[in-house]
Amino acid sequence: MDLKQHINKDRLPAHVAIIMDGNGRWARERGRERNFGHQNGVESVRDTVKAAAEIGIKYLTFFAFSTENWCRPHKEVETLMDLLVKAIGNETPELNEKGVRLNAIGDLESLPERCRQQLNEAIELTESNNRLIVTVALSYSARWEIANATQKIAQKIADRLLQPDEIDEEVFSAHLETASLPDPDLLIRTSGELRLSNFMLWQMAYTELYFTPVFWPDFRRKHFYQAIIDYQRRERRFGKLKPQTAATKNA
Repeated sequence: MDLKQHINKDRLPAHVAIIMDGNGRWARERGRERNFGHQNGVESVRDTVKAAAEIGIKYLTFFAFSTENWCRPHKEVETLMDLLVKAIGNETPELNEKGVRLNAIGDLESLPERCRQQLNEAIELTESNNRLIVTVALSYSARWEIANATQKIAQKIADRLLQPDEIDEEVFSAHLETASLPDPDLLIRTSGELRLSNFMLWQMAYTELYFTPVFWPDFRRKHFYQAIIDYQRRERRFGKLKPQTAATKNA
């Protein structure tokens, strides 16, 4: 069955965020080390980006590396960084050809210099593209982001550039890493885990959550389309009541 035919192009989520989970367990089931799972997860990213671009998604964000991930074994972290550099270098020409812009959020200064350099080059090369904006969250955590935004606002108050009573949701959002992005409409998490894991906590106040048992290295466009179709079956009310019909009102 061609799932893409069942997607309503008029009701697409503008922004889809993805927590790529299950690489280690996928590798373990095959008697391999965790890094084998990370390596195979690259194809899942590639296929998901292509699928999103084909149906008209405007923003796609991948949670690639959290601040907590720095606590993992040195060998695994080193392999992840090497894989990141290689993947960005290999994928940038095709991203540019397909009109995809690369973006990054997180504590990027904490990344190894070679990673920052490769990342910055890819961002600059694709900055004029607007078909799809792919954001990679690296050395990122929502609590770090919220604390960082608070520090920026506090400094502006200290410098008398902002008054405390001027702070509202819009002002706070403008100081987050995602200031240039709309809040996610849909979050997809793979591997069956049912949590947000410190990802975009402020931005996901009204995000629709979709959990799949599929491990990330097995995730392909059909799974992405299934998530989009499930999203389109839902009714988003943002805390408001469901619109009533005349019959309901008179009941």
